[in-house]
Amino acid sequence: MNEFYDVYQLLKRFGVIIYTGNRNQDIIAMEQEVKELFDHQFIDQQTYLQSVLVLRKEMSVDQTP
Repeated sequence: MNEFYDVYQLLKRFGVIIYTGNRNQDIIAMEQEVKELFDHQFIDQQTYLQSVLVLRKEMSVDQTP
């Protein structure tokens, strides 16, 4: 899992589609959903950590002027 799209597809596999119209809010909501999947043991720790890393990287790229 190396790209934002990969995380989006992971969530989509579990029926989670997030679109608020605000990319930063989408990323925050996606991170929360990934955490919920991990907490309920639907995904393993490695998938969780890779997903969070990708989302945080994407958030930092969006905030660069």
